[in-house]
Amino acid sequence: MSLIERAVREKIVLVGVTLPAPGEPAGPSEAETERHLDELELLVGTAGADVVGRVHQRRDRPDPATYIGHGKAQDLRSISETADADTVVFDDELSPAQSRNLEKILGRTAIDRTAVILDIFAQNARSEEGKAQVELAQLRYRLPRLRGRGHELSQQAGRIGTRGPGETQLEVDRRRLVRRVHKLESELNQLERRRRLQRQGRRRSRVASVSLVGYTNAGKSTLLNNLTGAGVAADERPFATLDPRTRRFALPGGEPVLLTDTVGFVRKLPHQLVEAFHSTLEVVNEADLLVHLVDTSAPDPEGQIDAVRAVLDEIGAGGIPEVLVFNKADLAPSVAQDLALRYPAAIVISAATGQGIDLLLAAVAHQLRASAHVVELSIPYARGDVLAALHREGEVLTTVDGEQATTVRAKLAGAALAQFAPFITVSADDDGAGSDAGATSEEGMERGDLHQDRAVPASRTLARGVGQ
Repeated sequence: MSLIERAVREKIVLVGVTLPAPGEPAGPSEAETERHLDELELLVGTAGADVVGRVHQRRDRPDPATYIGHGKAQDLRSISETADADTVVFDDELSPAQSRNLEKILGRTAIDRTAVILDIFAQNARSEEGKAQVELAQLRYRLPRLRGRGHELSQQAGRIGTRGPGETQLEVDRRRLVRRVHKLESELNQLERRRRLQRQGRRRSRVASVSLVGYTNAGKSTLLNNLTGAGVAADERPFATLDPRTRRFALPGGEPVLLTDTVGFVRKLPHQLVEAFHSTLEVVNEADLLVHLVDTSAPDPEGQIDAVRAVLDEIGAGGIPEVLVFNKADLAPSVAQDLALRYPAAIVISAATGQGIDLLLAAVAHQLRASAHVVELSIPYARGDVLAALHREGEVLTTVDGEQATTVRAKLAGAALAQFAPFITVSADDDGAGSDAGATSEEGMERGDLHQDRAVPASRTLARGVGQ
């Protein structure tokens, strides 16, 4: 379902419009618009076409009919004819009406950045789920853009002799696409249920989950290969990775971690893709920690940081702890160091050469350990319910059988400490915590509250918010 013809290298003219930002009369600069067009040219090249010209315009507001105004559209037609362009691509999203009006004036196809990104996703989708998600996004994009192709697709004329022949072709096409959308949504719901069962199994394993996020082509797959030896393809092109890939590896202290490489983000990421890839992006929402990679060799690294964080907020992952990592320091060492000065908590690495990987692993381990506490508990043999609950709510590290009780060393989230406070004897984080905890009354435990579904423990609530 390609939106760009690849039988031959299609010729493309790019169009960028500088508009004032809300609350900022000056708005973005023309240089910023040119950077966006540079990125759009890279996307067009990835889709299999060649850029033969650019048009830039500054406006106070988009024209409702043609986005750039009728006069500018006429100029664009002349430029396209001179360059023998097949298609005109706008950096901003066009409404269906604007796209139709432009095609009438230009005499050629007019599409937007969204169509190009959807085309690239369609090329790179490999798994059953990925293909279904891309097709659903494309159909949602195309449905409002269905338009008649002459009299045979026009509405019923209603004249004598023309009434009642049945549906027009336009109506048949629209209904067929709607049925396909519903079928894809049903298939993806089934796949999401399967993925949810997999997530539940991973949560029961008590292994921390770390997701690699970042702008497309930031080096996430290269870092996954460096840390886990996954051997996945790490192509230097946008959106080479669509399906999440998870590998297990151990931190320097021996703690196991599930590391997931996710789809890259981009400015103006189409909302159709965010909606269609909801189940895939859930792997980010369920992570305990995000490793946010930034390409320091890119023209606008800080703009990419803002773009990624905007998408994270959109999918509900803005509150997950993050380690900011400036990658490709071997390609732009001075830029990496300048960024490190502006972001003191960030780590500078090169996933390709291994530079700074030890510092990154130390930062990841520190962040994960900061959210958990290692404690020692004394659990009487008669309280098997407490031991079972401990296995559910925390990570049991060691057990030693004594004369009257089992001594357990376990890792607990902060909110779970209160639940097991009557049995805590030593806290590895604070040796004094054990005496205070031990002084807590065992009344609640003696009532067998661990077996009741009264109040959900705060730790489980947190896990549910992150993991589901």
